[in-house]
Amino acid sequence: MYGLARPLLFRLDAEHAHELALKALDTAWRAGLNPLLASRPKPLPTTVMGLAFPNPVGLAAGLDKNGACIDALAALGFGFVEIGTTTPRPQAGNPKPRMFRLPEHEAVINRLGFNNEGVDALVRNVEASKLRRVGGDTILGINIGKNKDTPNEQAAADYLHCLGRVYALADYVTVNISSPNTAGLRELQEEKALRALVSEIFDARERLATRHGRRVPVLVKIAPDLTEDDIDASARVLGELNVDGVIVSNTTVDRLAIDGHPLAKEQGGLSGKPLYGKSTAVLRRMRSRLPAHIPLVGVGGILSGADAAGKMTAGAQLVQFYTGLIYRGPALIGECVQALRHRRDGVRG
Repeated sequence: MYGLARPLLFRLDAEHAHELALKALDTAWRAGLNPLLASRPKPLPTTVMGLAFPNPVGLAAGLDKNGACIDALAALGFGFVEIGTTTPRPQAGNPKPRMFRLPEHEAVINRLGFNNEGVDALVRNVEASKLRRVGGDTILGINIGKNKDTPNEQAAADYLHCLGRVYALADYVTVNISSPNTAGLRELQEEKALRALVSEIFDARERLATRHGRRVPVLVKIAPDLTEDDIDASARVLGELNVDGVIVSNTTVDRLAIDGHPLAKEQGGLSGKPLYGKSTAVLRRMRSRLPAHIPLVGVGGILSGADAAGKMTAGAQLVQFYTGLIYRGPALIGECVQALRHRRDGVRG
């Protein structure tokens, strides 16, 4: 069915198509038509961070920023769905147009800028979702960030506010310090700033764990544009602080892979196929530098089952995609699960 819809969606502005596709997906789910979009893959149970994932293939943050379509997305067969990025206050994001498809490269450039309705709206949506009300096996991650007009010196307050609001609803929380579309955000990845921010967030998490009677894993999402020294510093800090996991990676500002394309000069983060090599290289380097008990989530450029398996070979325990869903549709979920099943069977054999 997605094969029929894609040519129509690709005739629309990328952001408009994004919004329309989400609404159509939610409508299809409410009408019980999800089997026409995707058949749920056979379970591939995976335990990471103490969480039981029905399979290790997840939806990356950014598609459902406000958590408005959690149930419909979970019904496609993802083992976990990550919503957000959410911020303390609503914000419109950057001026439009701010999202561009590059079909020749199976890529997207976006400079959305954490456009969302604010964390209170996200909380209402999550509370109303079937997944949270009746309990479901799909794991829910919530990605948190800071408002654009919050200076970095006060960023911790934004992250702590969001953490406190979503803690009771999330299976895990992701700290997003790596989007290229909020000015200065990536500076929070610098060693001193990273240590201070993550330490404060983890201290708050321990207080919340005592209050709520459960310890929610907190992951940190990093950029693919880190230098070797940056990777060393990040791994040192995240390892010493014993983070629950690291997501590698966000989008890239590097344009080498699409050099010469008419849209190459558009500002924003590049995702999709051109990101695969860069993000996987950083994933491999982080795996070699982090303690073995800290799990990694491989993201960036997954457009086939082989790509998902490649992330696992590079050191990931879980994988996510978003742009791949735009180009391949829901069938990519089952393809990735099957590829990882074959890989696991091969390793065991």
